[in-house]
Amino acid sequence: MSESTEMTATAPLRHAPDRPGPTPGPGPAPTRRRPRPRGPLHPATWAPTAFVVVLLGTGWSAVAAEHPYILPRLADVGATLADRPEIFLANAWSTLSIALIGVACGAGTAFVLALLMSEIPVVRRALMPLAVVLNVTPVVALAPGLVVAFGFGLAPKVIVTAIITFFPVLINVATGLRAVPEPVLHVFRTLDASRLEVLWRLRIPYGLPYTLAALRVVMPLSIVGAVVAEFVAAGSSGGLGTLIRTSASSAQLDSVYAAIACLATMGVLMLALVSAVERRVLFWHESQRTRASRRTRAPQRTDTSRPRRSHVAQRTEEPPR
Repeated sequence: MSESTEMTATAPLRHAPDRPGPTPGPGPAPTRRRPRPRGPLHPATWAPTAFVVVLLGTGWSAVAAEHPYILPRLADVGATLADRPEIFLANAWSTLSIALIGVACGAGTAFVLALLMSEIPVVRRALMPLAVVLNVTPVVALAPGLVVAFGFGLAPKVIVTAIITFFPVLINVATGLRAVPEPVLHVFRTLDASRLEVLWRLRIPYGLPYTLAALRVVMPLSIVGAVVAEFVAAGSSGGLGTLIRTSASSAQLDSVYAAIACLATMGVLMLALVSAVERRVLFWHESQRTRASRRTRAPQRTDTSRPRRSHVAQRTEEPPR
């Protein structure tokens, strides 16, 4: 090998000089703006719902103009509500009282039975098949017998509403009480916690999201139960269900749909109340954190404190082989 070849092989490689780039100034680094959560007045929250409502109202008006014997005009429904507000308020209060008493009885009984079934397996094996049979039995078929047994007062309507709201609360609460992770139970057993302490400090907090999820279902469902009870309970003199039945028999469609609008408003308000309680109570739960993170969109952070290096500068920093 010649001398020039040896010098070429052993000589270090010459790297290209760095390109002049922008030098960061002495000012402070840019701070990240905190995203603001979207409230109910944000257009992204109410605009899709408003669009669907306008679309449905337009379709309703088109059908009502061509076939008034099928759907009444929305103006007639609003006029009926405005002309006789005291009648709808009195009947709405009667239906709401039945729904609240029924859901209190049904949900309260289901919660107590779920506690017993979670602590005593024999009670679970004995009562769960009966609860399933009660759930699959049509409540409309039970209502006439309840009227014969308890009369034409409030009792049969409350029982019908309680039966409708019983099974969802029982299943959800029983599932939540048994959803405690086994490592957490092992920690409580290691600390010699009693069964009452495990139930109060561990199982009930773990089952609280399931309980509130069941209430989100059964609170509006109690309105349905109260209306069904008013439909099938002969001799009932009040309630929106009775008003719908009497108005339909005389072909007063505006009164029928005005009562239905009152029922829908009551169901939405009850669902909103349970959702507000859920956000207040379950602020620590993962579901509420996930929901809050979805409402806030964090902007992408652009770091301008460091100048971007070129590929030539990156290659120059590599040690020679």
